[in-house]
Order: sequence, then C-alpha cells, then structure tokens
Amino acid sequence: MSSTMTPETTASALLEHHELQDEVFGAAGLVVRCRDLAELEAVIDALEGQLTVAMFVSDDDEADARRLVPKLEMLAGRLLVNGFGTGVEVSPAMVHGGPYPATADGRSTSVATLAIDRFLRPVSYQDFSCTLLPEVLR
Repeated sequence: MSSTMTPETTASALLEHHELQDEVFGAAGLVVRCRDLAELEAVIDALEGQLTVAMFVSDDDEADARRLVPKLEMLAGRLLVNGFGTGVEVSPAMVHGGPYPATADGRSTSVATLAIDRFLRPVSYQDFSCTLLPEVLR
C-alpha cells in the first residue's frame, strides 16, 4: 500500500483473483498497476459492465486513449476524460447506465426522465369491454 493508504494491486493479481473486482459502495478505490497498454487492455477486457469509466490522459496519451475508447464504450454507459463523475441528476440529458451488471437492462438509463422506461411493461387489452378494463383506463 502507498502512504495514502489507497489499496494497490497488479494487473495479473486482479485477473487471477476475481473477488478484487467486486463492487464496493461508498468511498473506495483500487489502483491496478499495469506494465503496459496490452496488460491494461487485458484488464479492461476482464471487467464487468460499469456505470462510468474515467480516463486521465495527457496529450502524449491520446493515441493510446483513442485505442481504448471502443472497448470502454462497450464497458460503460458514461465515459469521462480528465474529470470525475459529478453524480446524477434527473434531467433529459443524463445517462447513467451501462452493460450488465451495471444495470439489469442496458436499453435504458438508470436515472433521468427516461428511467421510467425500465419499469414499463406494455400490456394490450384486446376486445375488453369498458367494465373489464383496469380502472385507470376506463
């Protein structure tokens, strides 16, 4: 561990011990040290779906970052560069979702005005008399 007490591990240890990838709620972090870009790609390929991914890059890193973006797009619903996620807000522009297990259904966002789509299940009432329809539809 470093002097700031941030837990650290290696890419090979993360790939060998899947429990290091278990989700932790609250203020937590794990630094994974990769020897090179190929090892970083192996770590990315092994990760499950995430809500967000943040990349911290300098001008010198942009070519490598561009190489990683297609993988990261498949990993998370929200990508950030040189910044931290600001949390979520219920607004039409907010997207906070990603592939499983980040969200149970990657076709919609977890928050924002379109989040209601996650809970809708269309039902058709064919040839129902008015008295048989649910109260809300009469």
